[in-house]
Amino acid sequence: MVCITHSIFGQVKVMTYNVRHCAGMDLVVDYCRTASVIIKQQPDLVALQELDSMTGRSRQCDQLGELANRTSYHPIFGSAINYDGGKYGVGILTREQPLSAKHIPLPGEESRTLLVVELKDYVIACTHLDLVASERLASVPFIIEEAQRWQKPFLLAGDWNDTLDSPLLQELTKYFDLLSGNAPTYPADQPQECIDYIAAFKTHPVSSLETSVMDEPVASDHRPLVVTIQISKEK
Repeated sequence: MVCITHSIFGQVKVMTYNVRHCAGMDLVVDYCRTASVIIKQQPDLVALQELDSMTGRSRQCDQLGELANRTSYHPIFGSAINYDGGKYGVGILTREQPLSAKHIPLPGEESRTLLVVELKDYVIACTHLDLVASERLASVPFIIEEAQRWQKPFLLAGDWNDTLDSPLLQELTKYFDLLSGNAPTYPADQPQECIDYIAAFKTHPVSSLETSVMDEPVASDHRPLVVTIQISKEK
């Protein structure tokens, strides 16, 4: 019999935030306001959804670059679709210099993507799943296949557009441990639904130390979700 014990590896603070192209509930696009939400929490990793890159709507602005400049994080963008003369998708901000990055197409009536960023001790993936339930479920095998490739802890964060009692969550939680609780994250002004999540692939020991939904009712139509996790290693 092999006995596996765990030793403390490190604490990591993770945020996921659907920023709605940095347009708040007041419909004002304000990069300083969005950046201040991140700065207030000082996370190690930020998974962002609904970002414009060089679109007409955003006046040819690299939105992730704007946020990175204001927060001093490393930006990695994952395009999902061509939109309004530019790109639209998800992004990840990291304190640590990333080792590699890729994005994997996912099913969707509007094309979706899984952005995967490798860091020294773990991997973080960000996605924004489709509005159609069947397309969300069809994404699960792609996510599992990618998570299985890594010999490091694999974190999954984003707007999954589904609730805790849904078939999607029932399927994903066969392979992932949810770390982020069940507090509602949407809509931002009066949250009613939990549709934003942070999870860890079950092959490595990861636990949640603290989770919170920020009291931020204006900067986007979602509230930011923040989890401090403990990553252990087998020995």
